Amino acid sequence: MVFSKRSSLFWIILGIVTLFLVFSIRIKDEMVDFEVNYKAGKRLSSGETLYRIEDGHYQFKYSPFSALLYVPLSFIPLTAAKTIWYVVIILSSFFLILLCRNLCHIQHRSFLYTLFPLLILARYFLRELQLGQINTFISMLLVLMIWTFISEEKKFPPSRAACWGGSIWGLASALKPYALIFLPYLILKKKWKSLLSGLIFLALSLIVPSFFYGFSGNIRVLREWISSLSHSTPSLLDSQDNISFLGMLMKWTGNQKLSLLVFATGVSLLAFLLLILVLKGKGRKEALLLDCSILLVLIPLISPLGWDYTLLISILGVMICAVHFFDYSKFWRGFLILNFSIVAFSLYDLLGREFYARFMSWSVITINFLILIGYLSFLRWRGLR
Repeated sequence: MVFSKRSSLFWIILGIVTLFLVFSIRIKDEMVDFEVNYKAGKRLSSGETLYRIEDGHYQFKYSPFSALLYVPLSFIPLTAAKTIWYVVIILSSFFLILLCRNLCHIQHRSFLYTLFPLLILARYFLRELQLGQINTFISMLLVLMIWTFISEEKKFPPSRAACWGGSIWGLASALKPYALIFLPYLILKKKWKSLLSGLIFLALSLIVPSFFYGFSGNIRVLREWISSLSHSTPSLLDSQDNISFLGMLMKWTGNQKLSLLVFATGVSLLAFLLLILVLKGKGRKEALLLDCSILLVLIPLISPLGWDYTLLISILGVMICAVHFFDYSKFWRGFLILNFSIVAFSLYDLLGREFYARFMSWSVITINFLILIGYLSFLRWRGLR
């Protein structure tokens, strides 16, 4: 027992030292996305506009409420702020993994069920650190929301759990609108208390920046945000790192109108598939885990600008497939291994500049995660959890 405690302490200390060495040697001079958000925090606290054409590619793209998160960090030097945000990403990743383990009931099972999903998605977590993004934090919030919904009768009074879960969803949606993918699902599942608390939080998030801009100034800034999105999104649809379904169609066809038409058709078919799955599991509370894991995987795929590192949000789905690996037939187990191997080894340093660019232009990663949705849908159809 003493040896075990000492061994655990050793690995914890080694992990902490390694993470801070990585930050000191490599990460602290990068985190370009964090620098954009840090600047937005400064501008918000000064009542300045957030969306400026002269910022070019590094224009702030999120809601004014999102900038509020960075206001406290904007009062300290950039390097210190990066250090704090680096810790936030690490802690968010840690709690995200713990929540996924809890939801998949693998607390006392082999550590491999945690290790393999992490190895498969490692490059996305590392890219998140390198950029200083916020996706791990939002992923943690959304998985916490799922955990709250599933645990509502076990650990909390139902009404309180519903409100907490809805508020967490509202916060995640206020920080990044892609969390709104859960809106139709909450309606379909008739989670009215969760929906109401989430929408109230979302509405308040649109009003809060008025403390910095005034009411009319806040309206102006919100309009600038919508305008900046409409102007910047089309030019980035065929970007190399955009793994969205729409991005895939743009790379394949080069025709925006045709891509939008096929995209709308494809999303409608996916929505119909989810509707069938949800209705099939009506009345079975355990179905919620698989429903939500599919929605998480869909987030980067149906977002117009689904950057590849956003795929870290699919860790719950990957972990579920790992836990239920032997529920698939032998052939489909082999195909799943191949699918995850492509995801894990599609590395720039391994493939080289030219082949990596070609690989991303083929949108293979998009297909990999559409296949993951197929595997999760199979489990959902079979009633497994």
